[in-house]
Amino acid sequence: MRKTIVILWLIHRPLCLIITTLYPNTLSVEYSYMILDPNADSSLQLLQHLEEHQDLVCLGQEHTIADGLNHILKFLPDIVFVHLSENAFEVFNMVSELHQYMTNLPVFIGVAKSKDYAYNAIKNSFFDYWLLPFNEFDIRKTILRLRKSLPAKQESPLLCLKSYKDFQYLDTDEILYLKADNNTTDFYMRDGSVISAFKTLKTFESKLPENFIRVHQSYILNTKHVSRINYGKALCTIRKTKTQLPFSRTYRANIDSLKKLLTKNSISTLG
Repeated sequence: MRKTIVILWLIHRPLCLIITTLYPNTLSVEYSYMILDPNADSSLQLLQHLEEHQDLVCLGQEHTIADGLNHILKFLPDIVFVHLSENAFEVFNMVSELHQYMTNLPVFIGVAKSKDYAYNAIKNSFFDYWLLPFNEFDIRKTILRLRKSLPAKQESPLLCLKSYKDFQYLDTDEILYLKADNNTTDFYMRDGSVISAFKTLKTFESKLPENFIRVHQSYILNTKHVSRINYGKALCTIRKTKTQLPFSRTYRANIDSLKKLLTKNSISTLG
């Protein structure tokens, strides 16, 4: 997979468009994790062992099952390291409960003083089971297996707007939609801000990622943020906002393709 960064040079002369292609081996893929352990000492030891693995990012430590469950649902870590002791079966119940709320559960790795809980850990699809004290070689092998097993995360392409010596980088996932305004284009962002570029909407149409589609002479929208398509009123609703964008007959095929994609990835109640 290649990554594309679109760099826009905004000056008084006509805007110049430069495309720079980056390859995955130039980027660091990061995986997040949390530690669920009532014992502060073993939690600290694990943190120290994981420090050398720079692609693993700690989201925090929790000491109770309830706090651990809340942390997982709130921060969605990729990996959960959990200490299995007398509370082991509460942990296994928590893992079962997570299936009610999540489609893709984090990877669980159990840590224990004995093999007493290994069978139940396997039944609950734990990725690995470590015995205390921590063994650096075992940790290294598990991390290497994790890197092979976890899907590589693709960072969203960045849009760089340059005006004189000022560089502004837009995460394309944060763009809700683009609106044409005479010979300029306004970027409407998820945080409510509006950023203008001195180039026509058509300039961006073929340069943005595939999840951006043209729906109107004046609009390009990010399909990741569409929550509703109303064919009767010819409107698309932007998720978590009251914004509705019109779509025209010219771009009806794009809307039909979007509807098929969203329907395919949703739980349908259609008869």
